[in-house]
Formats: sequence, C-alpha cells, structure tokens
Amino acid sequence: MEKRISTQKITPNLWFAMNAEEAINFYTSVFKNSKKGRSTHYGEEGFEIHKIPAGTLMTQEFYLEGQEFLALNGGPYFTFNEAISFVINCGTQEEVDYYWEKLTEGGPAESQMCGWLKDKFGVSWQVVPVELTEMLQNSDRERVSRVTKEVLSSKKLDLNKLRAAYGK
Repeated sequence: MEKRISTQKITPNLWFAMNAEEAINFYTSVFKNSKKGRSTHYGEEGFEIHKIPAGTLMTQEFYLEGQEFLALNGGPYFTFNEAISFVINCGTQEEVDYYWEKLTEGGPAESQMCGWLKDKFGVSWQVVPVELTEMLQNSDRERVSRVTKEVLSSKKLDLNKLRAAYGK
C-alpha cells in the first residue's frame, strides 16, 4: 500500500520569494486552529541552478482550520496575484472584523473590494459572512440586486449593511 505524503488529495502550494517561514508564522498566529507540519531543506544539489544555500528551508507544511497548505521558498521568480484567493467563511461580523484586521496588518495601503484583501505577502483572501451566500441565492431578484450593489461598493463587508440591503 502506497504511503501518502499528504492528508489531502489536493494541497495548495504557495511560492514565497524567501520568506515562507515568516508567512507561516504569521498565518498560524492569525488562525487559531493551526499548526506547522513537516519541512524539507535545500541540500547542496542544484545550487548552481537555484543559488539557495544548503540548509535553507525549502518546503513547510502548515494547516489552517484543517486545510493543509505547502509553502515553498522558491526565490523571487513568481509572485501572487488576485486570480487565486482563499475564502474565509465567517459566522459573525466580529469574525469578519478579526480576519480583516489581522490579514491587512502590514499589507498594502489600499485593500481590494467586495470583501477581498491582499496580505503583506501578496496572498489574496476573501473575508465573507456566510449569510451573504444565502442572500445571493434568494429567488427575489430585487433583493439580490440590492445586496450585490452593497457588496460591490464595499471593501470590508458589513453584515448590518448587507442585511439592510437585503431587507431583513
């Protein structure tokens, strides 16, 4: 029987310039249900190609709210963009506020819109109240339209404003 390296079938792999350890420490401090997993380090092999000293952290598994991630110290060749983001489903406005405040700490001066933000490592997140999905799935198109307009005009989502637009 084949021994699986990962506990998940698909694991997001995040490429960091050379600050993977700093990013993992940040993320595991933000998400209460988190932990670090196994790691690998660069050896002398391939130095002529990647120029990363032997002993430097190469990969590190980490877990946020039960989701496994892999961080790679790959060098400055690739950067994150908004085409990929991680959704944080929040049950309360307090939870939205917590993740928004923590993840924007030290990040870009301007956050994105519609509950999207970019953290100081360039990773995009969507901080979303779960109630929003229920609102957007309503069969009343006028209610959905009002909620959508509120979402599009917001940076951080405000559950009270969404509820008012919805007509609750």
